[in-house]
Amino acid sequence: MTKIDPVLYPLGEDGLLVEFAPALSMQANAAAIACRDAVSALGLDGVTEVGSTLKSTFMRFDPVVLSHGRAEAALRDVLGQEDWSKVEAPVARAWRLPSCFDADFAPQLEEFAGLAGRSSGDLVDELAATPLRVLALGFAPGMPYLGELPAHWNVPRQSGLTPKVPVGAITAAIRQIVLFAVPSGTGWRQIGQAAWRGFDPDGAGPYLSAGDVLRFDPVGPEAFADHLAAGGGVLEDRL
Repeated sequence: MTKIDPVLYPLGEDGLLVEFAPALSMQANAAAIACRDAVSALGLDGVTEVGSTLKSTFMRFDPVVLSHGRAEAALRDVLGQEDWSKVEAPVARAWRLPSCFDADFAPQLEEFAGLAGRSSGDLVDELAATPLRVLALGFAPGMPYLGELPAHWNVPRQSGLTPKVPVGAITAAIRQIVLFAVPSGTGWRQIGQAAWRGFDPDGAGPYLSAGDVLRFDPVGPEAFADHLAAGGGVLEDRL
């Protein structure tokens, strides 16, 4: 087990960042999410935002209401209460997403499977059976990075760029899945597509959050279209 020693950094006059590791690990991510929840639970007056990234926690505050010194002292107190090398990520909610892996929806599945040394069917079965933690949201609003998958999923990004993948594209690289919330270019390979409309701030939700668990539920094109027509939202997973 790798020892985690969090490092605290100031972010200007109104922010603080705790980094749990120099590179992503599942334990550093668990620590970042657990710390986020612990800081939020303090209910400090003046705190305007608490969030987490792949391997860090950040807190933003109004320095007129909460001084930098008091904010830092409160955060250091939270850090002193846990062994962050052992803490588990709180699981907020478990979801599933109807997803299609037929050829039209998975243009690079065969290529990825070859690089992973597996058949495409085995990869889809493995992905469907693996509840993935939402490691962080980034790149676009509500866009989840999911992980971590077994070692044979450690396929590097493409050397080139796919000009555009659609909303709901299930893309894979470096033992992670990125579920695209907006149409975009990417160096990640598209291995499927979820029946998901992405993040809509005016919609009814629910929306994914770091610490949630998501499972891709393989369906055929007809069921895929039906779910999109019904709103394209995540569904409670009762597994």
